[in-house]
Amino acid sequence: MVDLRCIPSKEDMQRALEARHGKDLQQKFTNSTVAICGLGGLGSNIAVSLARAGIGKLILVDFDKVDISNLHRQQYKADQIGRFKTEALAENLREIAPYIQVETHAVRVTEENFEALLSKADLICEAFDRAEAKAMLVNGVLEKLHTKYLIAASGMAGLGSANSIQTRRITNRFYLCGDGISDVADDIGLVAPRVMLCAAHQAHMVLRILSGNLEP
Repeated sequence: MVDLRCIPSKEDMQRALEARHGKDLQQKFTNSTVAICGLGGLGSNIAVSLARAGIGKLILVDFDKVDISNLHRQQYKADQIGRFKTEALAENLREIAPYIQVETHAVRVTEENFEALLSKADLICEAFDRAEAKAMLVNGVLEKLHTKYLIAASGMAGLGSANSIQTRRITNRFYLCGDGISDVADDIGLVAPRVMLCAAHQAHMVLRILSGNLEP
């Protein structure tokens, strides 16, 4: 639990963000809601970046728990092993941005529940590990949530060049980040810097869209 007596006030933190981003742009960030589906290497890093940028509300969705194998690339701590990722990440985000609104759902995203889980979000970040889950969410959002922007990811494994991680605009409301090629089974798996690069692309695209810049 964050002790609010030991940190700056909500007003002071808002003024600090406005001094960096400008008042009008920061208001857009503060008034927005972003959903993150999957809280692993991609999702946990997306969440931290957006919290630091002053996004007003995050909807965090993941059924999994923190494991020792997560710690090399995900935004969790060793003493959080065994806890639900939703709970642990919400705690970490409130240490970074104590006034952020966080809504958590410790459930698996399915074809049956994604609309209810994501209907309140302005933008949705896909951050799953499994290709089947990625395809399900992308297809579902594009087919049924027509006003939502979706930023997904594909290809961030191994030690390939950082410069091959890119953001592409696939349709008016669908963006894809990554190299589009690499797979965890092909090389040494996932390493923190490359995963974080892809997550940074996703988070940055969220901020660009909110600012009115729709091109990658």
